Amino acid sequence: MSNIPMSYVSGISSVPLIGQTIGNYFDGVVAHHGDREALVAPAQGIRWTWRELAARVDAMAAGLLALGLKPGERIGIWSPNNAEWVVTQFATAKAGLILVNINPAYRLSELDYALNKVACRALVTATAFKTSDYAGMLMTLCPELKSCVPGHLEAPKVPSLRLVIQIGARTIPGALPFAEVADLATATSRAEVAALAGRLQFDEPINIQFTSGTTGAPKGATLTHHNILNNGFFTAETMKLGPKDRLCIPVPLYHCFGMVMGVLGCLTHGSTMVFPGEGFDPLATLETVSAERCTALYGVPTMFIAQMDHPRFAEFDLSTLRTGIMAGSPCPIEVMRRAIALMHLSDITIAYGMTETSPVSFQTTLDDPLERRVATVGRIHPHLECKIVDAEGRVVPAGSPGELCTRGYSVMRGYWDDEARTAEAIDKGRWMHTGDLATIDAEGYCAIVGRIKDMIIRGGENVYPREVEEFLYRNPKISDAQVFGVPDSRYGEEIAVWIKLRDGETMTEQEVKDFCRDQIAHYKVPRYIRFVDEFPMTVTGKIQKFLMRAEMQQANQESRAS
Repeated sequence: MSNIPMSYVSGISSVPLIGQTIGNYFDGVVAHHGDREALVAPAQGIRWTWRELAARVDAMAAGLLALGLKPGERIGIWSPNNAEWVVTQFATAKAGLILVNINPAYRLSELDYALNKVACRALVTATAFKTSDYAGMLMTLCPELKSCVPGHLEAPKVPSLRLVIQIGARTIPGALPFAEVADLATATSRAEVAALAGRLQFDEPINIQFTSGTTGAPKGATLTHHNILNNGFFTAETMKLGPKDRLCIPVPLYHCFGMVMGVLGCLTHGSTMVFPGEGFDPLATLETVSAERCTALYGVPTMFIAQMDHPRFAEFDLSTLRTGIMAGSPCPIEVMRRAIALMHLSDITIAYGMTETSPVSFQTTLDDPLERRVATVGRIHPHLECKIVDAEGRVVPAGSPGELCTRGYSVMRGYWDDEARTAEAIDKGRWMHTGDLATIDAEGYCAIVGRIKDMIIRGGENVYPREVEEFLYRNPKISDAQVFGVPDSRYGEEIAVWIKLRDGETMTEQEVKDFCRDQIAHYKVPRYIRFVDEFPMTVTGKIQKFLMRAEMQQANQESRAS
């Protein structure tokens, strides 16, 4: 029998999984923490206790049922962060409706696809956000909204859609104002909500989240009460959140980071959720943390970088901060070190996961040594299993890179109405294949090496972009760096990098190459270097390397042609 440790881990815990629906759990929290602050949204002038939030949630749930919506039907939400989003999240859970998160950055064709893919019967929409005119796009897609009676929409382009609910000023004639939905609640519909509490099951789907769709059409990951309530609980548990904690949530609610790790993490621990604004703004986030005495902060690495590099950073008292999560994309070691040193985030954790796994599978703990907390994504979450496999699906020895696979309560039901792509992602053993390259060492710590599709093969040598990026972060002039491969006739692929410099710094391509020379293997030194002010990224802060690759490829072709 072999004594070589293998890349397989399982999360052992004496804390049981929660066997309740989100609605029933919510009622228990309200009974226990009713007079504590639940939700603070300074930009909206909102400060609600759990009991005040519950009153709005129950009225909204009853109003939705009074409008004729039935458990199991899909209701979309297309909006930036606001209190209405949270009310809708809990109200739909209580009404047994499946909430469909629609990316606030979606444009017309993407909205059309999402609504039709899952056959949304209703849509809660904001009026506008940044450059997105939601009302205008919706009336272009469904011009019938200009004249229909609210709740009786008949639109050939979106045949399932009957009802549009508008947050804010009413600019869509055929929409129902959000504030009026609660007024429609009747004694009968309230009784129906109460009856559903005993009928709804925790394994029923409650949420559909569209993956970013960097290749092909977006896929609708279908998640249950059990998936997301438990993941929110264990994520917050790892940070040791409690009723006295105040969590600043600048990450988007449409994504798991906001609605699961944020909202449900606060729910399960009676903590206060604080929203600094509709979308991420580094100054507003710093102001809110300081003014609201937040103890925890969430963000992707680019958000933390933007706050620490802000010219007014030193003005704010961030001394109440203790913990939080940096996740969503690979967390540069130097950025973690700076956040700990400059933002008082002594107990900050790194979390890793994906939408399809509700999302978190690995997380660092407050007790992990600093080196482990900055160089890995921690150890397996309770009640989950993970393994690292090679191209043939065999588990590899500890420390060897391969594809990370996850199994357990967190794995989605599947992609909505897409059996083929579900079967590609979840194998017959119920393992979710993440597409991420990772290692798990003998002590169970996981390190993400990169995406399988992002790995660069240069002249037969495997180059992991993360490794080169981490090295470049050591240069004091460099704020951020993104490494990727571009096609090359001689080596198959060559290494390219886009670099963001710190304010006031200048640098040449030769300086970058000189910095790398004799420090990393010659084949890892970037051949193509571009200095940029920003990277193309999704709303959740995920860098879109495929767009960079396409742009560099085009530039190389034009250069050769000339």
